[in-house]
Amino acid sequence: MSKVTIKNSGHTFDVRPSQTVLEAAIEAGINLPYGCRNGACGACKAEVITGKVMHDDYQDSAMTDAELAAGTALLCCARPLEDLTIECREVGGLAGIKPRILPARVAKKEQIAHDVIALHLQLPASERLQFKAGQYIEFILKDGKRRAFSIASAPHDSDFLQLHIRVIPGGQFSEYAANELVEKAILRLEAPFGSFFLREDSNKPIIFVAGGTGFAPVKGMIEHMLYHNINREIILYRGARQLRDLYMHDLCEKWAELIPNIRYIPILSEPVENDDWQGRTGLVHQAVLDDFGDLSGYQAYACGAPGMVDIAHQSFVQQGLEADEFFSDAFTFANPAPKIAAI
Repeated sequence: MSKVTIKNSGHTFDVRPSQTVLEAAIEAGINLPYGCRNGACGACKAEVITGKVMHDDYQDSAMTDAELAAGTALLCCARPLEDLTIECREVGGLAGIKPRILPARVAKKEQIAHDVIALHLQLPASERLQFKAGQYIEFILKDGKRRAFSIASAPHDSDFLQLHIRVIPGGQFSEYAANELVEKAILRLEAPFGSFFLREDSNKPIIFVAGGTGFAPVKGMIEHMLYHNINREIILYRGARQLRDLYMHDLCEKWAELIPNIRYIPILSEPVENDDWQGRTGLVHQAVLDDFGDLSGYQAYACGAPGMVDIAHQSFVQQGLEADEFFSDAFTFANPAPKIAAI
C-alpha cells in the first residue's frame, strides 16, 4: 500500500498494488481531472514532487518522453513504487458523486445517422444515477474490458440514459450494438466518470465545440441548462465532414430559433455536391478563431477527436482564453473486444 499526498490541497489517499493512482483517487472520492482512463487523452497528467511511479502502456500523444523525464506522471497509468507527493489541481463540483455498477435495460435503439445509433437505457427504479451533465458511462464487457460513451441526456432524466454510438467498421462492440443488441437486453455499466461537465459557478458565455459524436455530452449540458433556466450565452459550433454526418441538426436549429441566448454554427469540412451546403466550411476550431479575436471573457468546452481537441486548446489559449476555462473530452477508439456481458 502506498500513500499519495496532493501538494496543492494536502489531501491524501491510499493506493493498493492493484490500482493506478487515478483509480485509487476515484475510489477515495478525490476529484482529479481525467478523461479516457486508458492512457490516450493526457487529461490526468500531474507532476511527481517526491516518490517514483511505473507506468502501464499509454499512447505517445498523451505524454511525451520529455514530460516523463521532467517528472510528469499520467495518473490513469501510473502505479506508485513508494509513497508519492504530486502536484495536481482538483476538480470542484463533484462532491458526493462516485461511480457505481448498475444494470441497465435497452429501452430503445434508433438510427440517428448513417453511422450513429442512439441507445436509450432504462435504469432500475430504485437505482437513480446521480451524475453531472457531460460525464460518461463505461460498459463492462464479458472479459472485464470496458467501453466508454458520453451521456447525451441531462441529469434530470436520470431514469433513462441516452448514448450516441458511432459504428466503426471492424469495431466489435459498436457493430454488436448496432447489429445484434436487442431491445430489453440487460447490460452492465459503471458510472459516472469524467471531469468534462458543466461548470455552473460561472456566468461567462460558453463556446461549445463538438466534432462528430462529441455532440453527445454537449447536448446533455445544453438540455441541463435549458431545464434549469441557466441563461448564459451559448455559441454552439458543430463540425462534421458532410451533411449526413451532422445528426440531430434539426434539434440544434430549433434551439437557436426558439431560445434567444443560443447561437448555432455548423461547419462542414468536406461537403459533397448533393449536400447543397450554403453554410460555413473548414475546420470547426478555426471557425471559432475567425469569429472571436479575443476569447478572454469566455469558457470553452470541446469534445471530439483528440487532434481537434488539442489544437483547439492550444489555439484558444493563444487567442486569450484563460487556460483553466478550457474543458475537454477527447474521444479515442478502443481495440476490438468481445461482446458486452449480460447479467
